[in-house]
Amino acid sequence: MSQEIPAESQMDVTSLYREETYTDRKLGVIRCMTPVTGTGEFDATRPVLYLGQAEIMTNMGAVPINFDIPATNLGDAVAGFAAAAQQGIERTMQQIQEMRRQQASQLVVAPGMAGLKEGPRGGGKIQMP
Repeated sequence: MSQEIPAESQMDVTSLYREETYTDRKLGVIRCMTPVTGTGEFDATRPVLYLGQAEIMTNMGAVPINFDIPATNLGDAVAGFAAAAQQGIERTMQQIQEMRRQQASQLVVAPGMAGLKEGPRGGGKIQMP
């Protein structure tokens, strides 16, 4: 049984990049995204992109961090890695805090819990909507 891929799922030949990966095997990874044409030649009309990847350890385990590194060459990307990583970590921590706030605001007290002075009614269970 074959399925057709919708037209909007097709790769865009005008947005192709060749990817190279660089790492110091300690701090993280820099992905160098070089724009190419449909024939694989360098596309000088678009900038080379530098993307950083690192992990932070949390009480929930390792959390991957991805971030853009403003740079015009690999040396600049290496020099700017730490600052860009710090911004990526701060952004990720803010997103985690926002997710925690959203989860906390979804807690609903079970029916009958409003009159605690008379004793818990309804078993005191927390229900998720």
